Amino acid sequence: MKSNGKIIKRAASSAENGSVLIIVLWVALGLVSIALYFANSMSFEMRASDNAVASIEAQQAIDGAARYINYLLANRGNPGLVPDVQNYLSEEVPVGEATFWLIGRPTNSIPLTDRPAFGLVDEASKLNLNTATPEMLQALPNMTAEFAAAIKDWRDSDQNITQGGAESDTYLRGQPAYRAKDANFETIDELRLVQGMDLTMLYGEDSNMNGLLDPNENDASDSPPDDNRNGRLDPGILEYVTVYSREGTVAPDGSQKINVRNAGNLAQLGTLLEQKLGATRAGQITNAVRQAASNNSTTNLLAFYLRLKQPPASVADEEFAEFESNISFSDQPVEGLININTASEAVLACIPGIGTDNASAVVSYRQSNSGKLQSIAWITEAITDNVALGKAAPYLTTHSYQFTADIAAVGHHGRGYKRVKYIFDTSEGTPKIRYRQDLSHLGWALGSYTRDWLLAQKETRQ
Repeated sequence: MKSNGKIIKRAASSAENGSVLIIVLWVALGLVSIALYFANSMSFEMRASDNAVASIEAQQAIDGAARYINYLLANRGNPGLVPDVQNYLSEEVPVGEATFWLIGRPTNSIPLTDRPAFGLVDEASKLNLNTATPEMLQALPNMTAEFAAAIKDWRDSDQNITQGGAESDTYLRGQPAYRAKDANFETIDELRLVQGMDLTMLYGEDSNMNGLLDPNENDASDSPPDDNRNGRLDPGILEYVTVYSREGTVAPDGSQKINVRNAGNLAQLGTLLEQKLGATRAGQITNAVRQAASNNSTTNLLAFYLRLKQPPASVADEEFAEFESNISFSDQPVEGLININTASEAVLACIPGIGTDNASAVVSYRQSNSGKLQSIAWITEAITDNVALGKAAPYLTTHSYQFTADIAAVGHHGRGYKRVKYIFDTSEGTPKIRYRQDLSHLGWALGSYTRDWLLAQKETRQ
């Protein structure tokens, strides 16, 4: 019996030890699980913190880029000239551990490569929603006559409905109800409020507004947006319009431009011409200007040039280029003039007198004669029809004072992507930011080439 008791006690002790072992193993497993959980959690926290740091770096790079553009525009010499992209940083610009790019547009065509164009975008290369006629607006790609009429009704001050357009009585029937603005557009985003608006019409295939044919914009209906999969980017109306183009009154030396329609300014003009061209030519040209001013025949830059080109002044193109930037035809800034040096073929086709018949010829001429674009005089060689030139003259300029800086940036290791668009206005001399819009939500806008470049940079550093 004693032996059986010892066996029973020994069995009970073994069972107890086994239970303790199981409990210890469960506790150990729990502790290991907790340790792994916290380690994994800390890993995620570390990655989140790293991404947050990268995002801050990207934002600081964008802020630095904006200050750089402000400095560039303030120190370009002639406030009416478009900065040459070869003379400033616009691509893969390092700022500490971050990098920024200026997403631009090419002067003469939409790129079809795996990387966008880089540089500032000239707002004077577009149609101004506040000054373009319905006929000019209707000539834009994808535009309808009804939407063009509704744009006019939205901005005019009356309640008279243009044929096909819409006024407040139309908008008040909608949900939610609102009234027509009956005042100028303040941003191009207001187009989304105008009767007849369609997102496809506004954005076209360029859903992220970077001027580049991204893979999702060339795959039919496989992914948004719907596109025709023809290997060519068809942008929407937003690509071609602005509300910011405004011809300033500041001359290259910082003084006010000379209003040549005011006879009281002719002595000042004579002094300028004498400095530029000498006393003899100054007298001849000033007399011609005096005669033109007396019959009020000079109301815009091209008409003024065509008048001075005739005898007795017979001003040469090179001479006109010497003082073109110093003259104006109003004491107030002029809105909506289109820079023929930078406007796309689609925008040129909207201008009376140029149209689709002459737009391609204008683009071809400036591509082949880049050294002649300092003065508006070159347009008379690209278009030789004086009637066409007369129709186009009120809308043309070679000066630009407003620029878009579409800045995209990443932090270290290509993380923390951000994108912000700024509109800079130099029409009053000192650059001012007129508009700022965060476009980060539109997604990656730098193309596959830049993504591959960032990956290569990361591997090199590792």
